[in-house]
Amino acid sequence: MAYQGSKGWYVQQLKNKGINRHPIDRRKLESYKASTLRKLYVDLVIGKEQK
Repeated sequence: MAYQGSKGWYVQQLKNKGINRHPIDRRKLESYKASTLRKLYVDLVIGKEQK
């Protein structure tokens, strides 16, 4: 269990939505900083829910 807003939480949430790698670089999510993961989460997960 990761704290909400931590790097591990963002990785967990993205993986739950089926995103296992970065959409452009194709590297594993764990190799990115929390700020990059947050941007991916906002763009890909929250953005799709609002549409």
